[in-house]
Amino acid sequence: MTTAEKNTSLKTLPLGNTGLTVTKPAMGCLPLQRCSVEDAVRLLQAAYEGGIRYFDTANAYTDSEKKIGLALSDVRDNIVLSTKSHAQDKDGILAHIENSLKMMRTEYIDLFQFHQVAEVPDINDPEGPFAGALEAKRRGWIRHIGFTSHRVDVAERCIATGNFETCQFPFSYLSDERDSGLPEKCKEAGMGFIAMKGLAGGMLTNARACHAFMEQHDNVVPIWGIQKMEELQEWLAVAKENPVMDEELAEVIRKDRQELAGSFCRSCGYCMPCTVGIEIRNCARMNMLLRRSPWQQYMSDEWYAKMQKINDCVNCRVCVSKCPYGLDQPSLLKYMLKDYNEFYESHKHLL
Repeated sequence: MTTAEKNTSLKTLPLGNTGLTVTKPAMGCLPLQRCSVEDAVRLLQAAYEGGIRYFDTANAYTDSEKKIGLALSDVRDNIVLSTKSHAQDKDGILAHIENSLKMMRTEYIDLFQFHQVAEVPDINDPEGPFAGALEAKRRGWIRHIGFTSHRVDVAERCIATGNFETCQFPFSYLSDERDSGLPEKCKEAGMGFIAMKGLAGGMLTNARACHAFMEQHDNVVPIWGIQKMEELQEWLAVAKENPVMDEELAEVIRKDRQELAGSFCRSCGYCMPCTVGIEIRNCARMNMLLRRSPWQQYMSDEWYAKMQKINDCVNCRVCVSKCPYGLDQPSLLKYMLKDYNEFYESHKHLL
């Protein structure tokens, strides 16, 4: 039994052939950067008390690593920590890893991941990022090496190299056939598969259906981005209930796929920053946000101004070249603005 299995009532599973055992579910710590230090510490400690033993963060998530260190350093030997870096050279990777160790108050990182890779890191480049990860491993700073990506072609090539121990990729019941094949490819390669964006960027709202879908895959570790105590309590309650796929949940999934599957913004952020400052990652999916979450929050003066910023688009199409899903954001944004303005005019009297 590894340390991650100790004192937890949650289901555990091996992370590929790493030798690490992680809880299912796990906690994605990107949202912690939007919490106060006090709230983040309380949330992390409540997650640990609730049985979660795997926490995933990144160097790019501002103070997320620092908050993890404050909250969990005294139980370090009982948890699995993974972090990431998007640095593009050896020195940058080493600097990021050293900073992560300091922030999280730990002597080692269980899993280091190359963050949002757009091309396969070259293991033979002596000054490249992979050389930095290998040097960090020799120093004992990290124990395992993986990658994260939003590009299925890149993910497939990374898996095929045999150089990585884990793959982290967007995975939900809205994933298309090619994306859905990645867990099996990882299983065949002896790699762990970590599912990010299991709620499809916030588009999916039925936690029981999402849990039941993940339970159909015995090698998939979902990391749910958690920002509030009620979100944590919901995921822990669902994990305790452990709903399996039945006709009711299958119908929820069928309806969501009918409404959402296909070309929609997943809010991955690859397109950012915008040349003229448009908040593309949220504005480009506004019609679904209005209809699948409390719409009142998007009627504020701040959100109105963000949406009207779309009028400043110069059609430079930089965002199009960066989008891993092939979306035509300028056209999509114009449609979203028209739909938002109509919704705003028809609903503002209800505020």
